[in-house]
Amino acid sequence: MPFIAGAALLIASLLGDPLPILSIFYEPWLIFFWFFYLLLLGGPLQEEFGWRGYALDRLQSNRSALTSSIILGVVWAVWHFPLNFGTGAAGPQYGMALSLFIGALITMSLMSILFTWIYNNTGRSILAVLLFHASLNLSTFILFPVFEVQSALLFYLILMLGTVVVVLIIWGKKTLMKDKKVEII
Repeated sequence: MPFIAGAALLIASLLGDPLPILSIFYEPWLIFFWFFYLLLLGGPLQEEFGWRGYALDRLQSNRSALTSSIILGVVWAVWHFPLNFGTGAAGPQYGMALSLFIGALITMSLMSILFTWIYNNTGRSILAVLLFHASLNLSTFILFPVFEVQSALLFYLILMLGTVVVVLIIWGKKTLMKDKKVEII
């Protein structure tokens, strides 16, 4: 996630958009504070036991991993929709998301595919998705605030889509896991 968010800002900057002030890099020790703050209070701990720990297993019991991820991504986007009406405390992306709700649905569905890929390939580890969720929030809101640069959002979406396509090609849409068959020569 740091690569995707950072690359989106870099591309936007190379194409002429001004970068937001990346003040966190002047005090890098704060990265640890923000990571743990976001992990514990910024969504991952409050959401992932429900999204991946409960809902994903039930969805995958009779659907492909890809279909399950998209369903969960849509529900996840709808879950976050009320934050659009907050008074700015939730983050700048929610003010824009009201007018770009379709973009939020697409982005969260793509993210959900990556979450499922991580969850399925770590033996259904909630810790792995908690850490991934925290790194997602840290990367996009603190380290490389892509929601503060309009064109960076497009590049963020394109890079996310490219990552998901690579994951689907390599790991497949049915389980998002490598086939564990061992060939005997």
